Amino acid sequence: MKYKVHKLNLKLSKESKMLENFLNNLKGEVVSIIPDVRNFFLFYGARVSSVIIVEKIKGKK
Repeated sequence: MKYKVHKLNLKLSKESKMLENFLNNLKGEVVSIIPDVRNFFLFYGARVSSVIIVEKIKGKK
């Protein structure tokens, strides 16, 4: 199996529709979605700055 890694820079609260469209248009199977979480000042909160998506693509070994 082959794997492909995608990185999306986004503000999850504002661009969730873009992430949904991207996931629906993938050809292979989504193996994992890994968020990159950044802390706010003095750890009073956090936000997702980017998302790494691992896709399994059917193909020759």
